[in-house]
Amino acid sequence: MFKSLSLKVILFGFIFTFFSSFGQSFFLGLFNSSIRDALSITQGQFGSIYATATLLSSFLLIWVGKKIDDVNIFKFVFFVTLLLSFSCFLFSKISSIIFLFFAIFLMRFSGQGMMSHTATTTISRYFTKSRGKALSTCWFGLSTAEFFLPVLIVYLLTITTWQNMWISISLLVLIFLPITSFILIKNLNLNSREEINKDDFKDRDIKQWKRTEVLKDYRFYIICLNMLAMPWIATGVFVYQSFITESKDWGNYIIAQSFMVYSVLSVITLLISGFLIDKFTSRKLLIFMNIPLLFASLVLIFFESATTGFVFLGLIGVSNGFANVLGSSTWAEIYGVKHIGSIKALTTALMVFSTAFGTALFGILIDKGFSLEQIALVSVIYISFSLILLFLIRNKLNPQYT
Repeated sequence: MFKSLSLKVILFGFIFTFFSSFGQSFFLGLFNSSIRDALSITQGQFGSIYATATLLSSFLLIWVGKKIDDVNIFKFVFFVTLLLSFSCFLFSKISSIIFLFFAIFLMRFSGQGMMSHTATTTISRYFTKSRGKALSTCWFGLSTAEFFLPVLIVYLLTITTWQNMWISISLLVLIFLPITSFILIKNLNLNSREEINKDDFKDRDIKQWKRTEVLKDYRFYIICLNMLAMPWIATGVFVYQSFITESKDWGNYIIAQSFMVYSVLSVITLLISGFLIDKFTSRKLLIFMNIPLLFASLVLIFFESATTGFVFLGLIGVSNGFANVLGSSTWAEIYGVKHIGSIKALTTALMVFSTAFGTALFGILIDKGFSLEQIALVSVIYISFSLILLFLIRNKLNPQYT
């Protein structure tokens, strides 16, 4: 299905999305209790610091992320790798609130932001006909991390300190990523493209939108409303998983075990969505992306048993599988790939911003005494509103041709 260079590009994307997990909320949330105990801070204080640091990282990403359109890909990758390694090392040295802020800022910027941005931008630009399958395989890296890292980290925290774990992660990043990147993408450049048949040249005739033009397109904002639902809601769930566990009285390991269901369903959805996108286009599948997330929020409102945790995170996993692929391929389909790095820098920054919003909103609502069910109702209202707007413009999402 894929040729040699294509396989290398996909493997590169897989590795980078896997390593982006170190800056993802599901991973950082595992250290929530340990860090709060070490610094003697509340859930709300941790959430405010997390949200502010994440918010600032999203602003920086808008500027730094667009550089991927202008420089050699391997040089860009090397910079991102060094930054992630340094961020992990700094995270191991957290000893005060100020250190916590800068550590989270760098982890969110380098991990969740730049690592995932680099992987998906490279894949989106290189692939045309097989973009859906390539992106779904690429995001399988993050799903793999989501499958076994939560349980592994919970276990490791019982036998070693969280500081030692972060030092080990820093060394792993510094040694492993430069070597694999050199092997996989040293010959890749900004003009490298997947080989396609002459019949597929129509895709190359799509109008290549600049970021300034995209910002004037009303469709962009409606699509973003839907794209951002998953990041802010899921981040709230991941960061405040201990609050959910306590509210539902599920026990310490239910959420960690439920992540396996979340990961398995994410992977299945990733694999299916890749083929569906290449057959039907992202534009037609977009309307279905947040429906499982809507049902997940409803499940949280109406059900109490421990098995609810598996259903809840499982449904989020389905939406996550769709969102990961659609979040990259949709922009390439509608706006072209010439300036995709600049556009993706903006959308990735908005995604990171939404995670900050989710963290802050959940933290504020928790501190003000909102119940878990009331917070889930807020999610239901947002998802429903964005879906209605998307339904109204569903027939206006086609690209323009030159």
